[in-house]
Amino acid sequence: MASTRNGRRRSRRLKNEMNVVPYIDVMLVLLVIFMVTAPMITPGLINLPSVGQAASVPSTPVEIEIAETGEISIRLREAGNTFQTIEKDKLLNEVKALVQEDTPVIIAADGKVPYENVVSIMDTLRANGLTRLGLLVNQNPESASK
Repeated sequence: MASTRNGRRRSRRLKNEMNVVPYIDVMLVLLVIFMVTAPMITPGLINLPSVGQAASVPSTPVEIEIAETGEISIRLREAGNTFQTIEKDKLLNEVKALVQEDTPVIIAADGKVPYENVVSIMDTLRANGLTRLGLLVNQNPESASK
């Protein structure tokens, strides 16, 4: 009981202020936790290729071309080689005949060829041990939109 000198009771006043001391305590505890755990976290390292590495092709690739009509052609990408039309069921044997162990295979598909057809050819090649597969793209966006 709160009393004054005269024995009268003094009424308690309500404070209309917020007590921020508990919030400051929680913030300081979290700050200490983060300061202790931050040095323990090791960042992930990613080995990205540089432009010089990506621009050079280590060996002559085999190029598979898929026309808008679905016609498949193949060639070894060297000067003077031309595309030879081939049936889809004979594609795997022809690619294996041209590929050595480190030869990349590039698929160049027309923009109107359904993506499903391109992926099915990639799946077939990958399932039969050809892991160095890539897609040939047009690097000039102005000509692609025309």
